[in-house]
Amino acid sequence: MTDQAATNGYKSGSNLEKVLRAGHFAVTGELGPPQNADGDHIREKAGLLRGFVDAVNITDNQTAVVRMSSIGAAIIAIQEGLEPVMQMTCRDRNRLAMQADFLSAYALGIKNMLALTGDHQSFGNHPTAKNVHDVDSLQLLGMLRDLRDEKKFDCGDPIKECEPRFFVGAAAAPEAGPTEWRPYRLAKKVSAGADFIQTQLVYNVDAFKKYMEEVRKLGLHEKVFILVGVGPLKGPGMARYMRDFVPGISMPDHIIDRMTKAATGIPKEEKQARRDAWRAEGIQVCIELMQEVREIKGVAGVHVMAIEWEEAVESIVEGAGMLPRPVVE
Repeated sequence: MTDQAATNGYKSGSNLEKVLRAGHFAVTGELGPPQNADGDHIREKAGLLRGFVDAVNITDNQTAVVRMSSIGAAIIAIQEGLEPVMQMTCRDRNRLAMQADFLSAYALGIKNMLALTGDHQSFGNHPTAKNVHDVDSLQLLGMLRDLRDEKKFDCGDPIKECEPRFFVGAAAAPEAGPTEWRPYRLAKKVSAGADFIQTQLVYNVDAFKKYMEEVRKLGLHEKVFILVGVGPLKGPGMARYMRDFVPGISMPDHIIDRMTKAATGIPKEEKQARRDAWRAEGIQVCIELMQEVREIKGVAGVHVMAIEWEEAVESIVEGAGMLPRPVVE
């Protein structure tokens, strides 16, 4: 049996796929599952995101810390009227477990999947855990593509009944070194089966424009939907930390200066007022970044990463002039 979505010309028929294929500028968000078994945590976050994004990423043990599973949290998101993009890392499962989860996820209504390598376990709360990496992210993309398009498992056995049909995504880090190789890395992911790409956070728009020039030369913008990662800064300290310690992020000095100056004139003892001023400026910076990248040829949307600050998403998307979100039947 083949899903009705295939006969309608869609790969999965997800809302995200429909929005992108209709030519709308997509907005996705991010939702991190809790480090406990409280489903209400997901429900509360879903309430802050519903109506302001076209789909939301459900992270998979992000930062290699044990959390509620991405498949479990994605199901709760669906129950709350929010479409999930379920993340799957190569770190924690072998190909048998991955494919079992793909079958289950699709049966439970999940239609978007994002293939990732995953943060190294040494960074998390189980540093002595054994990583798996039975497949890498490119092989994982190919596995998802073949499950859907070839109706076959990774071993070559056919899927005799309903195949899982996902809109398949991958990540990209345009500003990670060596930057000249990044467009070719993207090309490999497109060739492996990526339907859409979500990038690492972009703050250096000039550098990103150069990346997109190379992407367009390779014709990749016509083969995959590219969503640019953006995120609000909570203060100058966060901006400096990203500049100094987060691989793949180029943080311009002018943004750090702007964040620092946002609290000018507010006494240091008025800590809450300073935080509020920094956060308001961080939201405005994010709004302006969204508006800038929207004008770059080949950009199909933005991926708003406001981890543990989901209440900021409404202000960001509204401020960028991207509400209401489109409804595509």
